[in-house]
Amino acid sequence: MTEPTPTEPTAEPTQFRAMDLEAYIAEGGKLTAPENAPSRYRAELMRLMATFVDSEMAGAAGFADVINEAPGIEARIAAARIVLEKHAHAAKVLAIMSAFGADAGRYAQSHPWTARLPREADIGASRHGEDMRLNVFHYPLAGWVDAVVMNVLMGRATVIQLEELAHLSYQPLAEAFRAILPVERRHAELGEEGLRRIVETGGGAAAQDSVDYWTPRVAASFGTGASGRFETHRRFGLRGTPNAELLARWRADATTRLAALGLTLP
Repeated sequence: MTEPTPTEPTAEPTQFRAMDLEAYIAEGGKLTAPENAPSRYRAELMRLMATFVDSEMAGAAGFADVINEAPGIEARIAAARIVLEKHAHAAKVLAIMSAFGADAGRYAQSHPWTARLPREADIGASRHGEDMRLNVFHYPLAGWVDAVVMNVLMGRATVIQLEELAHLSYQPLAEAFRAILPVERRHAELGEEGLRRIVETGGGAAAQDSVDYWTPRVAASFGTGASGRFETHRRFGLRGTPNAELLARWRADATTRLAALGLTLP
């Protein structure tokens, strides 16, 4: 009697319909090339990548403006390194976007990355402007202490968001985010080191004022609690944890880290 041929693992199809894609992803499947993705998946993936790239570009542009306000050469080197590495992260993800048709060569000049709203503005989670940056990067930095506080709070938010995105269903992007994650984690750590020095040298009151200012604006970067887009992302394997849960994780993490410095998250 002839032995049955073992069943081979299901290979990634060359092209998906949306229904087939959801079933494939539900079984742990990953996509590896643009031509395999149906149009809705491509649109959501491009939106996600553009949000990351634009946020890194806008964040780096804003932080670059305060490098020379750092109190010493080591702090200036750390700040310059953060600006450099954020641009490198944007370039890494932009290279993946280019496989989907984005013009990587012209992207850096496509938006005014240094543009900011007035300090007193409050746009919440509503979309603003033509680029896809998170709204927190529409607000201006008010000096070195303010920049360090923002870097701490948004740095920890970025880490929590990247921990989620490092397992998404488009494999090249997931791999890029896994490479970016430890560098962004170090950026947040550098911010904490700088904030500790600020508090220890009498800047605690100014730091607390900045914490009060940035907390609601960073919190808004997690989006609304009930998001229809999240459900689409969940089905496509682009997200897995609801916005409210990520926000709660960030608040608990930031509360603990600030308390160690004598500061309070409002």
